[in-house]
Amino acid sequence: MRKHAFRLAAGLAAVSLTATACGGDEGGDTTASGEGAASCDSVTLGFIPSWTDGLSTAYLWQNVLQDRGYEVEFEEISDAAPLYAGLAEGDVDVYPSAWSEVTHAEYIEEYGDQIEDLGAWYEGAVLTFAVPEYTEISSIADLAGNTEMFDGRIVGIEPGAGLTDVTKESVIPAYGLGDAGYELVESSTTAMLAELQSAVAAEEDIVVTLWHPFWAYNDFPLKDLEDPEGALGEPEALHVLARDGFGTDCAEVADLMGQLQLNDEQYAALENTVVNEYGEGRYAEGVEAWLESNPEIAETLKG
Repeated sequence: MRKHAFRLAAGLAAVSLTATACGGDEGGDTTASGEGAASCDSVTLGFIPSWTDGLSTAYLWQNVLQDRGYEVEFEEISDAAPLYAGLAEGDVDVYPSAWSEVTHAEYIEEYGDQIEDLGAWYEGAVLTFAVPEYTEISSIADLAGNTEMFDGRIVGIEPGAGLTDVTKESVIPAYGLGDAGYELVESSTTAMLAELQSAVAAEEDIVVTLWHPFWAYNDFPLKDLEDPEGALGEPEALHVLARDGFGTDCAEVADLMGQLQLNDEQYAALENTVVNEYGEGRYAEGVEAWLESNPEIAETLKG
């Protein structure tokens, strides 16, 4: 999955647009300081649609950049490995919401010298195990003694996700869940949410792998299981990552992206508005509505 030969094509979702890499104008100074720096006409944003922090921030940047006269292309990619490979190879200009400190640290170790970090836009993202509020356990440590309650299933997401690796390599061994008879069901975020919805509707017990920030916490009655062993890792910031050279080629955009800072309340409202209130086919309208409700952010990003 992570070899250069795999590249971007092997992970593309059904909807995949041809990338138009961000290129500098002829004759301009190519410093990244902003003053006299080369500009660009288009920016390609890569993201995983089912990871809605990336989806909502991609549509936010589409709104902001188009308003400033840039052409914005999307590359919707199914998994993290080809997305980081796409950045490293220059097939994608920007990944607007990367879990690069902890969850995707292995990709930074592999590709970090081919990727630019434009800054962190959100602090305090965490990986979680969650159950419905009515489920009568409170800790991951309680799972081992309640295998039958969950039919021995931990419902996960994409096989290439950092959360999946952490679950298999850290959480399951730390709590003896393999010996207790648990299996991690690797599928997709969409499939996991469908199982969660069915279980909650029937008031059945289910344990799923999740994360904060994520809109599912607003839509489902969930509680996070305590992690006394710290197996899920420390909280991390979400970063804007770019291909190598982007800060030089597209200095104005790079500087602008480094200015975005959202707190919990602001981001929760963004994701909820885009994903839930407006939804598929109307994401752009959702961003516009959120910007109207957050004029201080609109002023920062749109000038």
